Amino acid sequence: MIQFWKEFREIESLLEQVQSEMKSRLYINNNEISAALQDFSTQGGKMVRPALFFLFAGMGETVTLQDKVKIASSIELLHLATLIHDDIIDDSPTRRNLPTLQKQLGKDTAVYAGDFVYTVYFELLTETMNGSALLSQNAKSMKKVLMGELIQKDLAYNTDVKIYDYLRAISGKTAELLCMSCYQGAYFGGLNRSSQKLARRIGRNVGLAFQIYDDILNFSVDLKNEKPILSDVQQGIFTLPLILARDHSPEKIIPYLQRASFLKLTDLYHLAELVKKTGALENALKLAERLTSKALKDISHLPNGTNKNILIEATQKLLKRDY
Repeated sequence: MIQFWKEFREIESLLEQVQSEMKSRLYINNNEISAALQDFSTQGGKMVRPALFFLFAGMGETVTLQDKVKIASSIELLHLATLIHDDIIDDSPTRRNLPTLQKQLGKDTAVYAGDFVYTVYFELLTETMNGSALLSQNAKSMKKVLMGELIQKDLAYNTDVKIYDYLRAISGKTAELLCMSCYQGAYFGGLNRSSQKLARRIGRNVGLAFQIYDDILNFSVDLKNEKPILSDVQQGIFTLPLILARDHSPEKIIPYLQRASFLKLTDLYHLAELVKKTGALENALKLAERLTSKALKDISHLPNGTNKNILIEATQKLLKRDY
């Protein structure tokens, strides 16, 4: 999926360096675990977070290329560590059409493997940010990511979950890392405080829109990803389209939510059709499009140059989906 950036050769080349850096860092004195971690870090995924970092960092020059690669790698490794633990919690057999670490190695080993990835993340931070204000910022961002996950867990199977609750959860678990990627790029690129503030907002809105688009796609019967249709519903995770559908037709939707963990595949197909009939997908799409427009408007105020143009094109490409 790094091919997402093939039209932007300079960014693609930087991401290849990130993959090499991660692969070298994820060595452990166990061939099976090393191979699983290295494969997981280099196969699949668009590497959006390090790409955003490079795009903002490239708008100025204040750190070495080596440090940029290390910082970008740290961001991606933090993301990968959260995915490893997510797969354990969700008991997911595959991700990106590949067996998950917990499927390959067992849950216990996968937990430690995920923890190991966190340590590599911290290692890279100390090498590049020791004494920098960004060190504490990373800690705050990591806290927000975990808080988002905890909010989502706390809301599980809550048939009365509100749109505000949903947005709080995804603001942490999804949007925060994109926000951090953009902000750190602007910071280490030497952009002024106004541009750094814009970078935060751009990352936040791109992240929120990205998650909403993904949640809309989960209601498609013709799924292209490896997750079973509406598997989130069975785990008690009620996303924006479902919340909007419930508010529109509570008498039809709530009975499904009340027995979410017992729903069979045929029930999920019926639920998906009900959600579509309420117009919830279109309304969710409108919010995602508003967030995308806000991000693009903020990008227009960034310093002119090649990276700004790539950022506009990549944002449009990233947030353009087929429904």
